Amino acid sequence: MLNEKLEQAAAILNEQQIDAWLIFVRETSATPDPILDLIVGASVVWPAAFLLSRNGTKAAFVGAIDAAGVQMRTPFPVEAYKTTIKDPLLRLLQQLDPQTIAINYSRDDVMADGLTHGLYLMLCDYLQGTPYLQRLVSSEKIIASLRGRKSAGELKAIRESIAETLDIFDKVTSCLRPGLSEQDVAEVVNQELRKKGLTPAWGADHCPSVFTGPDTAGTHAGPTGRRIEPGHIINMDFGVAKNGYVADLQRTWYVLRPGEKQAPAEVQRGFDVIRQAIEKATAALKPGVAGWVVDAAARDHIVQSGYEEYPHALGHQVGRSAHDGGGLLSPRWDRYKNLSFLPIEQGQVYTIEPRLTVAGHGVVTVEEMVVVTKDGCEFLSTPQLELMCVGG
Repeated sequence: MLNEKLEQAAAILNEQQIDAWLIFVRETSATPDPILDLIVGASVVWPAAFLLSRNGTKAAFVGAIDAAGVQMRTPFPVEAYKTTIKDPLLRLLQQLDPQTIAINYSRDDVMADGLTHGLYLMLCDYLQGTPYLQRLVSSEKIIASLRGRKSAGELKAIRESIAETLDIFDKVTSCLRPGLSEQDVAEVVNQELRKKGLTPAWGADHCPSVFTGPDTAGTHAGPTGRRIEPGHIINMDFGVAKNGYVADLQRTWYVLRPGEKQAPAEVQRGFDVIRQAIEKATAALKPGVAGWVVDAAARDHIVQSGYEEYPHALGHQVGRSAHDGGGLLSPRWDRYKNLSFLPIEQGQVYTIEPRLTVAGHGVVTVEEMVVVTKDGCEFLSTPQLELMCVGG
């Protein structure tokens, strides 16, 4: 996978007419650059530089104590240094003489913001007196394309994570009943993770997130002792990590009250509006479209159906992380900066996750995962098309 992504990176440098990409890191167990696991595959203690040029040149300058471990794990040719990284780094830059050098900083995209300010100052000191100090540019566009354009191997790994996640959702469905707490439901998930030898896609304190009824702790909160009751809507936000790639899905259930054979009309309508919003979003999702346009397709439908708009983006990219950076399917709000305006690209994997509240019952939300194709998108997850009912 590392070689696959490195070849892709060189092509992206040529496409974007950037001569070289410099990844400058240190003490990566404490301050990891998000790009390392995608194209480097190794960690370091001493300051290290990984350089890739648009003509395919690769080089890694790492501390002597790190060299053997890095050489075992990375496709970059490794040169060890003892006293300073400055000399070998400047020597290579003088050989290549790049007119543009991308480094990992970004105001908008956290996945492209791995260069700490201290390391940036160190790099500037090393480049002082050379023309290269004035040639530094942001790598955010490189990283957005590299993380976003999933290779065949990456899509295979994501599909496997989705399949494992959906299997655990099925186990939860078979166990749900009134009287269980949100924490009880989370423990069902955790038991399945242990059986499968898998880990959650994000922090175990809120993966899974479980919500029951109208008075939940809210998005991104961990499961509580709140108990499932008849008349509640239950939803769960969860994904597994497998082979370095993750899934991120949500499903919704309704708990039947005594005498009910199906969900009441207001709950069913809420679910139907969510399904319609997802259909409208996926119809709008295609290469070249700005992310905010897709968000608006779902958001406008929910508002026009009489519900308040959801307080978050419609969807984010997924890959090695649940929130994998780059463009978003998000409204044109200041909090999202330029990410709402980035054009969608073929090969990107997005979540589609609208939500709405049904008064007195809880939150209806479904989260699916799709991959952008040449002419539109296709589902990677098996969509939830029917509201699942508990009891009866």
